[in-house]
Amino acid sequence: MRVGLALPHYDSSFGGRPVSWDSVRRVAEIAEGAGFDSLWVSDHLFLDWGKYGGPTEPQGSLECWTTMSALAAVTSRARIGSLALCNDLRNPALLAKMAATLDLLSGGRLELGMGAGWYEAEYRAAGIEFSSAATRIRRLGEAAAIVTRLLDGEELTYEGRHYSVNGAICRPGPAQKPRPALWIGGKGDLLLRTAAGVADGWNFSWLGDTASYRGRAEAADRACAEVGREPSTLRRSVGAYALAGKDDADVKRRFERLAERTPVGVLQSTRGAGSVSLQGFREKHVAGSVSEVTDRLAEVSAFGVEEVIVSLGALPFQLADEEDVEFFGAEVVPALR
Repeated sequence: MRVGLALPHYDSSFGGRPVSWDSVRRVAEIAEGAGFDSLWVSDHLFLDWGKYGGPTEPQGSLECWTTMSALAAVTSRARIGSLALCNDLRNPALLAKMAATLDLLSGGRLELGMGAGWYEAEYRAAGIEFSSAATRIRRLGEAAAIVTRLLDGEELTYEGRHYSVNGAICRPGPAQKPRPALWIGGKGDLLLRTAAGVADGWNFSWLGDTASYRGRAEAADRACAEVGREPSTLRRSVGAYALAGKDDADVKRRFERLAERTPVGVLQSTRGAGSVSLQGFREKHVAGSVSEVTDRLAEVSAFGVEEVIVSLGALPFQLADEEDVEFFGAEVVPALR
């Protein structure tokens, strides 16, 4: 099983400090040196932690595609992926061109993840219509089909319900042959049918317990059957919140540091009152000794998962300390392989 790292790129997502390119670059370099297979960036104009119980103030963020491009310049081995691009922020013909170019610039290291978008606040702030979930997912399906056909080298004329292109081309093509893999992220039935119809792979984020993933994996298999696709041809990956330590005392130390550096409301209500205990954290996240974390993550390999993308915190794309990256890369990554 391959292991990727969800890079911290929001305000407060790295040790509680404001986001900076220097911190993102340093974590990426540490992760690549520690043996992580891939580095992932999410796609929001800004974000808040309200849905996770934290503050509702907007958190600044580096832009996804620009950050991925910069990462290609400062790394040499790790694959670089989007988890996941908000489809409504970019025209699919333009996105195909961007993907082909970044794949060339990175020496064939791009993993192209796409999603339907969900954060209404950024849509409204940017003046983009926030349609129903079904409409956004159907737009995503059309966009993904356009992107893959252009990356495959087709001179494309397409007329759909949401997009049309007339003689679009994508030259030069990508470095990877036939093209970079296209992943679609999400969980609902319509999303799974869309992924089964147009994507190379499906990402499930974020992992809570194996039983919840099993249910969605079975739904993905049914979606493949509905479109006449062999389920084993739909690649699988999961995102997971993870925290590992040498022993119980080390896990406790790392958890206490994480709680201290996580926005109030997520792990601590008000200065410790109503705090989430380590035991409570372990029940909903992948946390414990190296063997415990490895065994837990390895469970999903039985459902065909080929890569797990870890966020080493309690929030998406969060990191309490660089030490956690070094330890996870040195101890957990080899064990999962």
